[in-house]
Amino acid sequence: MTEAAEATRRPPGTPCWSSLMAHGLGTTEAFYADLFGWEYEPGPQPFGPYVRALLDGREVAGIGEMPPDRHLPVAWTTYLATDDADTTAEAIRSCGGTVAVGPLDAGSAGRVAICSDPLGAIFGIWQAEEHIGTELSGVPGTPVWSELVTQDTSTVGKFYEHVFGHEAETHSTASGDFDYVTLLLDGRPVAAVHGVGRSLPHDRGPHWMTYFEVADTDAAADRVSALGGRIVSPPHEGIRGRLATVADPEGAVFTIVHTDAP
Repeated sequence: MTEAAEATRRPPGTPCWSSLMAHGLGTTEAFYADLFGWEYEPGPQPFGPYVRALLDGREVAGIGEMPPDRHLPVAWTTYLATDDADTTAEAIRSCGGTVAVGPLDAGSAGRVAICSDPLGAIFGIWQAEEHIGTELSGVPGTPVWSELVTQDTSTVGKFYEHVFGHEAETHSTASGDFDYVTLLLDGRPVAAVHGVGRSLPHDRGPHWMTYFEVADTDAAADRVSALGGRIVSPPHEGIRGRLATVADPEGAVFTIVHTDAP
């Protein structure tokens, strides 16, 4: 491990990277470049064409291209940090989750596995070596939050607590019908689990949602439409600020948000 990776290593269980697997790498790059101002540089290629998205020369996300014969859903994947991918993979299995790919070495960048929780939501685990993950946050075009959208928080929340050591903080409302749990590490919010019951999209199932910061949610949503994407949920006020759920031209769903925090 390099000294730079050690100095900026994220605590295990912290979302550290967001990556998209698409069918058309060039057209997908163009969409996000126009929407977020991203530039690109080649990333590790052991698993096929892959680029890292940059803002001000700092890495913020990744985009890869699926092989032509693969017809998997196009989706953003949230990666959670780990100090030991193999040990974490074993914990995932023992707690009822699945390890679909890996753990594998991604060149000298780190060690990776693609997993799913007991209800089927896909996520990655990342053991940093030369590549620490997202290097910039809190400005437009960067991932600012990760949220698991699932049937309910009770069972699956315990899975993440056991595997990653998260502490769960229930969000209470006057009506008591809002099923939302914030996941904490050392008292600091790092992600959330949102139980939506029967409102879970039938075409997606449980999934991790990546939130990207924007300067103006309404304007960014309009831009998504102009670039060939679509609005899944129009701009509205939420827990984390004014947000909208959108999809890129290939159907990858993500959330844009203008956070209330200064």
